[in-house]
Amino acid sequence: MSLTRAPRPRSLAGQLFALQALLVAVVVAGCVVFAYLADRSQVREAAEDQVTATARAIADSPSVAAALAEPDRSDRTDALQPYAEEVRRHTGVTFVTIMDTDGVRYTHPEPDRIGGTFLGHTERALAGETFTETYTGTLGRSVRVVTPVHDPDSGAITALVSVGITVDTIGERLAGQVTALVAVAAGALLVGGLGTWAVNARLRRHTHGMNAAELSRLYDYHQATLHAVREGLVLVDGDGRIALINDAGRELLGLADAGEDPTGRPVTAFGLPAALGAALLSGGPRVDEVHVTDDRVLVVNSSPVSGGDRHGTVVTLRDHTELRALAGELDSARGFAEALRAQAHETANRLHTVVSLIELGRAEEAVSFATAELELAQALTDRVVAAVAEPVLAALLLGKAAEAAERGVELVLTDDSRIDDGVLPDRLPARDLVTVLGNLIDNALDAAAGPVGPAGPARVTVTAGTTGGELLLRVRDTGPGMTPEAAAGAFRRGWSTKGPGRGLGLALVGQTVRRHGGTIEAETGREAGACFTVRLPLRAEVPA
Repeated sequence: MSLTRAPRPRSLAGQLFALQALLVAVVVAGCVVFAYLADRSQVREAAEDQVTATARAIADSPSVAAALAEPDRSDRTDALQPYAEEVRRHTGVTFVTIMDTDGVRYTHPEPDRIGGTFLGHTERALAGETFTETYTGTLGRSVRVVTPVHDPDSGAITALVSVGITVDTIGERLAGQVTALVAVAAGALLVGGLGTWAVNARLRRHTHGMNAAELSRLYDYHQATLHAVREGLVLVDGDGRIALINDAGRELLGLADAGEDPTGRPVTAFGLPAALGAALLSGGPRVDEVHVTDDRVLVVNSSPVSGGDRHGTVVTLRDHTELRALAGELDSARGFAEALRAQAHETANRLHTVVSLIELGRAEEAVSFATAELELAQALTDRVVAAVAEPVLAALLLGKAAEAAERGVELVLTDDSRIDDGVLPDRLPARDLVTVLGNLIDNALDAAAGPVGPAGPARVTVTAGTTGGELLLRVRDTGPGMTPEAAAGAFRRGWSTKGPGRGLGLALVGQTVRRHGGTIEAETGREAGACFTVRLPLRAEVPA
């Protein structure tokens, strides 16, 4: 059993072409009919005006009056017949008939009909009226006018004049105009058809030959895909306005609660960070650029619309906020592992030393050496655990202390540091605290591990405590410090003293602090290195 495939519907461009061609043909045909009717009426009116003017001119001619004054009828005919024929040839009418008041002809285009009776109505003319009529005479059906001839002295009607044009002659005149009209109509139809074909050929290229059902289905797929994709998608036109944005794009750019559709509005109207706004408006391609907003870390890719003139930019947005937080925790875990590796290495060295001392018979020195190292490590652990009841922060501080020791930097927890258990609210998750304190300590270690500053040996001093309903985190280092200009831009993405491609840690700190409604300050003095102070409210609600 063979299945025949249903014929594919005509494309949208083809349907429009057929419709437009039909419309053009109907319009042209209507114009032709209207013009034909108008021309026919005008040709008839022109014929009536022509025969009326000719008849009146003959009736008022002195030559006609003089000929009619002749006493003999044959003399009248001899005088009027040549005159009537000359007028007929010059005016282009079909006949000029001059007759007496009884309708007996003095003239006729066919001489053998002279002396015969005029075929037509003369009553109104005998009453002194000039009138037109359509009548079938000896030369066929014609449009004619009959007018009286008045005696120049007495004013009495002495004769009648009839001038006419046959209907066939009028039809020949109309046929010439109709031929020209049909030629013009054919040209208009050809030009309209070519124009319609050109427009629809372009439409076919733009619609890729798809029909209306396929375009509708493609639009439905487009809308479903646009709203289903989890990455943000933004289309910016050549004027810097948002042409299209999906739900994820609104969410990532913070426009979901804007209250109005951002489509059609300029990118600069939404208060986006300067670097992010520049990325959206960029005409060139951008690959995996990291941008920090008030509450998110976004990875931006952009590409200009290809083909012809630049019509805009396609921008994709990926949310890396959670990934960056996990990366921070992973870095902390890696730091712990490195610290454990270093401690294992140092412990092995100390163990070899203790074993060697015992083999040399110096047991008391071996015991003293071992207990001294244990007491030093235990004292640091006891100090951190006693001051910070939050286990994640305590583990972070211990790990950073080991990392600092390996890098030759002393990490000190101040005496006024204290965070009791249960003080931190649930809305301050340990992950965010690790982001803030971990990045500040990393930045301080990098600064202090460099050349020794004027504050003395390399040291990082950490203060962690609660005061006045706020969580206070302060990190001070003995590095080279910062200039006031550097302090002003320290929390902007891309700022770093370690070269290009860095500068994300402090930007994440600033983002996290702003998200929780806190404040961060950077001291700009160079004499005591750099000092960062973070205050996070413990009870206040996070601002909208």
